[in-house]
Amino acid sequence: MRVHVQNPPGDSEFAVTEAQWRDAASRSPDMAGLDVTFAEDDDGFARAIGEAEVVLTFTRLLKRRFPKGALPGLAPRLKVIATTSAGLDPAAPFDWLPDTVALLNNRGTHADKAGEFGIMAILMLLNHMPAFADQQRRGEWKARHASTLEGRRVVIVGVGSLGGGIARRARAFGMRVIGVRHGSDPHPDCDETHPTDTLDAILPGADFLVLSCPLTDRTRGLLSRERIALLPRGAGLVNIARGPVWDQDAVLDALEAGHLGGCVADVTVPEPLPPDHRMWRTPGMVVTPHVSSDDRLRYNSRTLDILFENLRALRDGRPLPNRVDPAKGY
Repeated sequence: MRVHVQNPPGDSEFAVTEAQWRDAASRSPDMAGLDVTFAEDDDGFARAIGEAEVVLTFTRLLKRRFPKGALPGLAPRLKVIATTSAGLDPAAPFDWLPDTVALLNNRGTHADKAGEFGIMAILMLLNHMPAFADQQRRGEWKARHASTLEGRRVVIVGVGSLGGGIARRARAFGMRVIGVRHGSDPHPDCDETHPTDTLDAILPGADFLVLSCPLTDRTRGLLSRERIALLPRGAGLVNIARGPVWDQDAVLDALEAGHLGGCVADVTVPEPLPPDHRMWRTPGMVVTPHVSSDDRLRYNSRTLDILFENLRALRDGRPLPNRVDPAKGY
């Protein structure tokens, strides 16, 4: 099987290297015979794509490399496009993807890192860390006391890889975990799960709200100004999903008004956030630059393990575990 890895040019952080590929193949000896090429430029892509059966690349490169109408002619042997991301919203709509090519995300890579980041954010909010950071900048000594997480209610919107990782750790702290998802199937780390259309009834009981859902037509603008008002006064908010899933100005207004107790935002609108944006200076807000789920030491190793799991399924004629449904967007 011919596999081509197309990296972004000049990416020293997360480019998939030949050494990482060899390490992954050593963990999966049945994959050692794959014929693999690597490139980060146009010439390397052009040389490889005509024979490639599998392409591993970055989500932000998909539409550039595969504009609408390019497939299958550009890559007549192509069976699989695998991406290094869980969220594929930058590649939507998927009218460029023919039915003959399976699109894979790398769902599962992020669970541990996102879980640790999410519980860190909840602990920061519980212990007033955003407020203490504001006080520190003012040179103000003012005690604010907190309790523990046990018995607190966290509502997690999106309990896939990211939200599931947070749910598992929240349960370990004794929290009551309410999962909100597309459908109401139970989740092993949630005390309850509910469909998204019941969110309005759930928000008034949330001590913390975590957004960890994919960005789709269904989730765009999900946390509206009206829904923010349904949260109890003093609730904490964490967003590791995508900026467009919430009304960002409404969040900032709620922080300034004291309705929200604090917020940790790993995603913003736009990204990067301009230096003069009000979000940087809103009291109670902590902004991180979209780093919540990316484990620099283990990300590519896990991505390759997941790719091999899917190629094994392809070889054996089984459903591909990471196949994306273009109609759903995830």
